[in-house]
Amino acid sequence: MPLVVVGSVALDSVETPTQKRDRILGGSAAYFSYAASFFTSVRLAGVVGEDFPPEHVALLKSRNIDTAGLQVVEGGKTFYWKGKYLPNMNDRETLELQLNVLADFQPDLPESYRRCKFLFLANGSPKLQMQVMEQCRGASLVVADTMDFYIKNEPAELRALLKKVDGLVLNDSEAKLLTGIDNLVQAGHAIRALGPRFVVIKKGEHGAMFFSEFETYVLPAFPTEKVVDPTGAGDSFAGGMMGYLAEKNSFDPKTLKEALAYGTLVASFTVEDFSLDRLAQITREDLDQRMEEYKRMLSF
Repeated sequence: MPLVVVGSVALDSVETPTQKRDRILGGSAAYFSYAASFFTSVRLAGVVGEDFPPEHVALLKSRNIDTAGLQVVEGGKTFYWKGKYLPNMNDRETLELQLNVLADFQPDLPESYRRCKFLFLANGSPKLQMQVMEQCRGASLVVADTMDFYIKNEPAELRALLKKVDGLVLNDSEAKLLTGIDNLVQAGHAIRALGPRFVVIKKGEHGAMFFSEFETYVLPAFPTEKVVDPTGAGDSFAGGMMGYLAEKNSFDPKTLKEALAYGTLVASFTVEDFSLDRLAQITREDLDQRMEEYKRMLSF
């Protein structure tokens, strides 16, 4: 089944303890859509400026990603993020952030997008995410992402959104901030009580936690020796998860657990190079092979 994602498409400048890259392809929707494209066809909605390199659009299209919903603002500049990773490669500093055309983004989805059954609301304003939901009333599975900025600055809008979505994906520090609870198990259940049928808490190198009414479990991260750039790992995780669900056209408990595993594995490839460079080197067969390694790792 086709999958729709609405979110940011960006130009990133990334500095790690050993390397640096300037103005490379980034953004939540870019990472998400490429990761999801290993499993299903993807329809991407976002906004870029006139400075957005055409080769980035060509790369996305080469993965059967429909970019009809990618708006190009004449004379505008693309959302830009510049960051620096600390030696532990987990913590990072934002050195520069320019919203540019993203500040005034008002998604107007093509008709083909509005009929999709699987919808992912990538990191963004809850008000904008709600606007997208209004355009996709027939979606059978709606999952959202959020971040600390919106938890702090749009709490009422976020809580209204949580009453309407089926799932929420967020990281561990965001879960604690949203609930005021340090224990992640308690925090996960508290978030689910706000409305979503399931909650996924990302824990970076420590894997992910899943919460529903009937199940609570943790999946570990895949042990990746070569971490080059962690940017986009969380978005790739979500893309792999949602892409697998759309491929199977199901979100029963067994399929959800498999989807989280595939999301974990896509993210493990993403961190092995900058931007989408590592994902561009692999195939679905590589993911399936790593899945077999992952299964062996988890059996005892």
